[in-house]
This record gives sequence, structure tokens and C-alpha cells, in this order.
Amino acid sequence: QVQLVESGGGLVQAGGSLRLSCVASGSIFRIDFMGWHRQVPGKQREFVAGISSGGSTSYASSVKGRFTISRDNAKNTVYLQMNSLKPEDTATYYCQTVQYGVSYWGQGTQVTVSS
Repeated sequence: QVQLVESGGGLVQAGGSLRLSCVASGSIFRIDFMGWHRQVPGKQREFVAGISSGGSTSYASSVKGRFTISRDNAKNTVYLQMNSLKPEDTATYYCQTVQYGVSYWGQGTQVTVSS
């Protein structure tokens, strides 16, 4: 079993920045994929950004150029640097990791962007 703990969410004004962190612990052997998703009440969870074990990254078009995902394999940690935040980025952000084809999710961290 893998446990994920996110941190770094909060309230920020539009145009500001936040950095989310997610630390994985437990039975970690080889984490393949690490990513971030977000969800607002009444809507489906949506993909935000992902990074492979080799460092290849992918982003949703809505955040490309503003958000940067990175990972520290030695610390089993994934980060999401969010710049130029917009009110529409307001959501609960969830960390996901994939190990041997099994997905694990964090409990979520709230990001609120005020206009």
C-alpha cells in the first residue's frame, strides 16, 4: 500500500503563485507515474499534469505555460508549481501515483484563487 500526503494549498489572489507537494510513503518499490488532478464540486475530476519515471511531462491545455510539474525520486515527492493563477484554477487538487499499474490517490488539498 502507498500513502500520499499533499500540502501547499491555500488562498491566493489572481496572478499569484502556489507550490503543491505530495509525498509518497509505504510500500514503494517503483513509482512509474506521478500526477496532479483537480476537482470542483459537481464536476468530474480532471487531469492537470503528469510526469513519468523518466521525467517526461504532460499538461492540460488550460494550465500549460503556467504550471510546472517536477519530481524528486529520492524523496518520493512530486511538486506542482502554479504561477499566474486564475479564479478558474480554484479546486481541490489531488495527487496520484501509479505503481505496477495500481493507482493511489491523496486526500486532496484546496486551492482557492480570488479575483
